[in-house]
Amino acid sequence: MLWTASQVCRRFSTSSHYYQNKLKLAIIGQSLFGQEVYTNLRKHGHKVVGVFTVPDKDGKADPLAVAAEKDGTPVFKFPRWRVKGKPIPDVVEAYKAVGAELNVMPFCSQFIPMNIIDLPKHGSIIYHPSILPLHRGASAINWTLIHGDKKAGFTVFWADDGLDTGPILLQRECAVEPNDTVDTLYNRFLFPEGIKAMVESVQLIADGKAPRIPQTEEGASYEGIQKKSNAKINLAQSAKAIHDWIRGHDKVPGAWIAINGQPVTLYGSSLFGGSAPAGQPLEIEGASQPGLVTKNGLILYGNDGKALLVKNLQFEDGKMIPASKYFSSGESSSVELTDDEKKMAEEIRNIWKGILSNVQAIEDTTDFFKSGAASMDVVRLVEEVKQKCPSVQLQSEDVYMATTFQDFIQMFVRKLRGEDQEEELVIDYVKVNNMTVKMPYQCFINGKFEDAENGKTYETINPTDGKVICKVSYASVEDVDRAVAAAKDAFDNGPWGKMNPRDRGSLLYKLADLMEEHQEELATIESIDSGAVYTLALKTHVGMSIQTFRYFAGWCDKIQGKTIPINQARPNRNLTFTKKEPLGVCAIIIPWNYPLMMLAWKSAACLAAGNTLVLKPAQVTPLTALKFAELTVKAGIPKGVINILPGSGGMVGQRLSDHPHIRKLGFTGSTPIGKQIMKSCALSNLKKVSLELGGKSPLIIFSDLDFNHIQYSVYFNKGENCIAAGRLFVEESIHDEFISRVVEEIKKMKIGDPLDRSTDHGPQNHKAHLDKLLEYCSTGMKEGATLVYGGRQVGRPGYFMEPTVFTDVEDHMFIAKEESFGPVMVVSKFKDGDVDGVLQRANDTEYGLASGVFTRDINKAMYVSERLEAGTVFINTYNKTDVASPFGGFKQSGFGKDLGEDALLEYLKTKAVTVEY
Repeated sequence: MLWTASQVCRRFSTSSHYYQNKLKLAIIGQSLFGQEVYTNLRKHGHKVVGVFTVPDKDGKADPLAVAAEKDGTPVFKFPRWRVKGKPIPDVVEAYKAVGAELNVMPFCSQFIPMNIIDLPKHGSIIYHPSILPLHRGASAINWTLIHGDKKAGFTVFWADDGLDTGPILLQRECAVEPNDTVDTLYNRFLFPEGIKAMVESVQLIADGKAPRIPQTEEGASYEGIQKKSNAKINLAQSAKAIHDWIRGHDKVPGAWIAINGQPVTLYGSSLFGGSAPAGQPLEIEGASQPGLVTKNGLILYGNDGKALLVKNLQFEDGKMIPASKYFSSGESSSVELTDDEKKMAEEIRNIWKGILSNVQAIEDTTDFFKSGAASMDVVRLVEEVKQKCPSVQLQSEDVYMATTFQDFIQMFVRKLRGEDQEEELVIDYVKVNNMTVKMPYQCFINGKFEDAENGKTYETINPTDGKVICKVSYASVEDVDRAVAAAKDAFDNGPWGKMNPRDRGSLLYKLADLMEEHQEELATIESIDSGAVYTLALKTHVGMSIQTFRYFAGWCDKIQGKTIPINQARPNRNLTFTKKEPLGVCAIIIPWNYPLMMLAWKSAACLAAGNTLVLKPAQVTPLTALKFAELTVKAGIPKGVINILPGSGGMVGQRLSDHPHIRKLGFTGSTPIGKQIMKSCALSNLKKVSLELGGKSPLIIFSDLDFNHIQYSVYFNKGENCIAAGRLFVEESIHDEFISRVVEEIKKMKIGDPLDRSTDHGPQNHKAHLDKLLEYCSTGMKEGATLVYGGRQVGRPGYFMEPTVFTDVEDHMFIAKEESFGPVMVVSKFKDGDVDGVLQRANDTEYGLASGVFTRDINKAMYVSERLEAGTVFINTYNKTDVASPFGGFKQSGFGKDLGEDALLEYLKTKAVTVEY
């Protein structure tokens, strides 16, 4: 089958599914999971003829309903499907009217009658969060942890009258980590992989390949949702069994113990190794020995002498405290509120009143839970307070720890002032579009934000208006030496170097979760500091950064060596094996076009391999890197593991290249600077180097294509894209029409403020770059190339440049050979059918980062892809990178890889060990 450009060029297409059979689907369910399944099924070409979800709650529609209504999909919100065991006729008729061929039930809390389940041609499939037949029922994830299972997973099965006893269609498994919780399992595996599996299952059914594997009764359990009365912890067992019981009941219903005759619920358990820190003994009923209240929390001991650590305690009245505060929970002095804080307190009092509508007046002594509040009310309180004051990072647990209004206000004000933090990480605030964005601005060394040694700062500029965002510390050589020393100590002596790889992976997963939690803030910072359009910053700059950390977090415990048979001199016997070991302290230098994503591409692999690092962001875009540093502290990354130094390449970058204690340097930037770095690394201590350098990526466009979306190969991220198509070769017969279509699309692009959600094209990164681009265009015109469109600065404040098109570009011209790194399309013709001739021209460059070809002819596409001299070749698509696929160039575009398994090898060394036995 031949490909057409329109079929494979869609920006978000994943494409092999495009040609497969499609079904008419009814989605029955709810929640964000249901929404994602719905969205992905539609992306894969299936037609959703109806969505059946739950009624609105408190005036808010379920996420599934929101997505479907936005798309114009018919939505039905039935409170129930049957009464007294019998289907409701009107509901059944409404369902029948949509004409579904398959029911897809991604998350369904309602009981669906069997005449609905069996009605469609293909029946119904449903998602269940366990590896059936084990752990049937509503608390399947909980029981996976309570039982201490080594594996978790989910099942997609054919729904039946039992709703979890029907034949199995598909199953997926994952390992259960020692400190996994319901939340971590769900976020890491059950949610993202479950969405993929539901889509895969539907396609198997559409293609007639879906199995029906009968479930056995052997090993099946039917544990129901635990009641609080049954959740008491049996302390006469191993520490691991106690830990499993606690994490399996966290957050609902909560596992508890008795202290002084009163029940106390435990949350946030983790296995504890090593010697216990100093603490105060605590007698606990039924325990083999007293617990220990330490600065880290409550240490409990099993009957095997091993220990676990509990972070939080909750008492009968609903109040929750850090376990470390058990003996001092009532000792904190109250803070005096300022006038502004008093006004905020009254606004919060109104929020409480709106939630606790049954309470006549909210007094200082009013208790949130004793007044009838439930868990959903906690979420509402947190979200409404966040709306009033977005700068306060409020969590659900904070409500449990401050249950009276007076205590809640005291807690809130302390957070507002930053007094709840062990260290003050955030110094400066920037007001953007009425949003307060918290951005650190100092060097980050050994877990602290500090001024540069010499106190120097520089201004970072918002390219949208040319105004100063804030002043940033300008790191010195002494700062580099301090950061390297901290990283070396963290590697040699700190917990990071001794950490179990799975624990290291857990910290990276937590870091990714925090990045996702702060994704809107990160995207805003990225937009104002780099000029990236907000929507692109959110999806790609930040979104792919999160994906990258999650991907490499999964690699942490999969780095392994080999056993090798060697020639054995008899009578001796030998065993030879290899080990993959971290290198030590690594330096990373990143560019300004994707500040956060380039940080993630290199540092995630570096950290997953077990190294420590010192990172220098680009001088003009330091802010997301410094915000990232703040999140690493919240994630629990040990001090010294990550150090970030804003400043100049000539000073910081050079010292990193020369430093004798750095064992690896990863660099993305220009080819001339890459050569200088490589020379310095060789002359200093022969440190390992990986370089991702300049490009002039050719894109060959044959006449047998559709014209849709070609332009984004050049104008994506304002053209500030290392793999942007630097030169387009267009077959002669379609050249003029192609140019006409491109210009027509460019004219539709909205140029403006990158924070405006409707903007397509933001400002160039900084003034010097804009000036360089204007000079680039001027040179092209002087050499005789035809300027078809653009080539000028936009007449408004900031560093905006018009998307530009040049034609009649000859091979000898400057713009044919040199990268613009901006929104400049450079187009050359080639004769119809001259495949080998255009290949020779495309490869006539010293760069080899990326390339592309557009054609319906798959044989021609493969022929061209085999002969293009580049590290990445795109066929009928462009810019489609993925965290699992290696990325890097040939020739003077550098060497070494980012992303994928290959990236790990850049940050590892191989040790061979031979044993005679």
